[in-house]
Amino acid sequence: MIYLDNAATTQVDGSVLSSYMDISTQLFGNPSSLHKLGEMSSGLLNQSRKQIADLMNVYPEEIYFTSGGTEGDNWAIKGTAFEKESFGKHLITSAIEHPAVLKTMAQLEQMGWDVTYLPINQEGVINPSDLKASIRPDTVLVSIMAVNNEMGSIQPLKAIGDVLKDYPTIHFHVDAVQSVGIMDLDLNHSRIDLAVFSGHKFHAPKGTGFMYIKKGRKIQPLLSGGGQEKGGRSGTENVPGNAAMAKALRLALENTEEKKQHLSHLKDQLVNYLTGFDKVSLFSPKGSSPHIICFGMKQIKGEVVVHALEKEGIYVSTTSACSSKRKEQTHSIMGMGYAKEDAETVVRISLGYQNNLNDIEAFKQAFAPIYQQLASIYTDHTLGN
Repeated sequence: MIYLDNAATTQVDGSVLSSYMDISTQLFGNPSSLHKLGEMSSGLLNQSRKQIADLMNVYPEEIYFTSGGTEGDNWAIKGTAFEKESFGKHLITSAIEHPAVLKTMAQLEQMGWDVTYLPINQEGVINPSDLKASIRPDTVLVSIMAVNNEMGSIQPLKAIGDVLKDYPTIHFHVDAVQSVGIMDLDLNHSRIDLAVFSGHKFHAPKGTGFMYIKKGRKIQPLLSGGGQEKGGRSGTENVPGNAAMAKALRLALENTEEKKQHLSHLKDQLVNYLTGFDKVSLFSPKGSSPHIICFGMKQIKGEVVVHALEKEGIYVSTTSACSSKRKEQTHSIMGMGYAKEDAETVVRISLGYQNNLNDIEAFKQAFAPIYQQLASIYTDHTLGN
């Protein structure tokens, strides 16, 4: 099996899984309990929070544990909207955000908020001047992702932050789920107020995640109950999951420059190979993330290519895993100016640091005959045979 779908999820690192199992077995106490087992669990939870904070160069009290990216995005957006409703009900985002952001925005629109959706250019990024022109006196939130999960475009977060320096009361939220090991957000010295991370994107167990909330920024909680996470996120904490995630984050941030160079080399090999096929279109723009390659075969639906590769033991995807089963066209590609017919052909390869040149060679050997077979179908269709 050759796994090239790391943007959808990653395999849990073996040592991380061992830590999760050990803690689940030995420290299973509720961290809110007063007895010794509860105190030990609470201590490990605090240690995990501090480890993540140190790795992200922020304060421990700025780290909140969640269940992953969807919860974090919902909390950041709705929590800001509800907290700042008396100051305004205008939100700004981009047209290519993850469904966790776009559908949250759509829900708020139904509840009376006004949302501006910024367009992207042919490189898949917004223009900071468009952002500045969209800001109104009643704007309370700007939500822009770090790395697009479909085509890999990297948004100009520093330039966006520079614009927002003139608007200190507006919350700046970043969906940073695809950014770990890819880009340095430097949260402590940035304009970013809220940043969301998901553990299963960097080899931690599913159902884990954390959110950065800058000191002084207030958002309403979505979950009410026992008052865990400093009252921000009630519910019994996932101690083994959070501890395992802290370890996975440490491993993911080790030797990041070497890992990025490795991913870039693998991506270059794939891009150079795919550009040799007449009926293949590359959608990932220049300067995009080193771990995502988005392409398509003309007039061949992406799911056809995905299943053909799967038969050969190669695992890739079409759009975001959250949208692929519903067969939704990738809004990111269409936002760059491509037609709906192009969007329907999208195939996404997403690399991980565990991939190597042998995996790339296996993909090449599998793809060539698939291309020939599907290209002949395309030719026959074109000729009307």
